[in-house]
Amino acid sequence: MVPRINVITLGVEDLKRSRIFYENLGFSPSSISNEHMAAFQAKNLVFCLYPHWLLAEDALVELKREGFRGITLAHNVTNKNDVQDVLEEASLAGAKIVKPAQDTFWGGHSGYFADPDGHLWEVAWNPHWLIGEDGMVHLPQ
Repeated sequence: MVPRINVITLGVEDLKRSRIFYENLGFSPSSISNEHMAAFQAKNLVFCLYPHWLLAEDALVELKREGFRGITLAHNVTNKNDVQDVLEEASLAGAKIVKPAQDTFWGGHSGYFADPDGHLWEVAWNPHWLIGEDGMVHLPQ
């Protein structure tokens, strides 16, 4: 397997509500989006929203919606002050701030918000990672 991620799909309860939330955060839906799913180009990957019960059905797994799901999405920024700005933007779009912006044990600065379905997003500034002009994170070799 080539180590890459092409698509991230979040299972959502209310597709319309979630689509509006992510559009308010600046994601632009692709023309393939419809009343059954939403797809957004997000730099080098595709970000999708799909009803959670249909996603579970497709994967042949039991639907469980309680508590922490064991995964977070992350949005890295180029300077420390941007963390608070992005959290405020997310809050205005309807996110719940789960952890306010604060210094971290690893030398960075981060906070978390939850989307309307409880999916966690970390907003982080990491002084040890390079973010290129293209917005992509470039890890040291």
